[in-house]
Amino acid sequence: MRAKVGYVALCAALLVYAGLLGHRGVVLILEGTWVTVPLGAAVLVLPLLGGWFLWRSARFVRDANRLARELDAEGGLPVDELARTPSGRVDRASADAVFERRRAEAEASPGDWRCWFRLAVAYHDARDTPRARKAMQHAIALRAGRSTRAGT
Repeated sequence: MRAKVGYVALCAALLVYAGLLGHRGVVLILEGTWVTVPLGAAVLVLPLLGGWFLWRSARFVRDANRLARELDAEGGLPVDELARTPSGRVDRASADAVFERRRAEAEASPGDWRCWFRLAVAYHDARDTPRARKAMQHAIALRAGRSTRAGT
């Protein structure tokens, strides 16, 4: 719940910032000089990029959470079997061992979104966020019936 509140607050802050930035871009364009018009147009691009990024991120989170709920209902969510350091962080060797099992599972069943979901969790536990995201995107695409090239 705390993460949801933080996410909503961050989205609201981004939208307020985009609104202020958009207003500043319009003001620059209305100034009408040869310097301010192109500068105002360039400033208007920033809220569009921020909105696109927010939309893509929200869609990714929504789809990943949908897969997690579905996998949980099937009883297929990965069990947390990782060793922890005294500070509570995941032990790297333990994460690597689980990752190897998950990778072999995904290689054995390349069309099963469940295997790719579990591989994404293993990548995350091994602190490889870019590959975790690609594996999760692949799982989402497989679940939706789209074919993609896996980036692992």
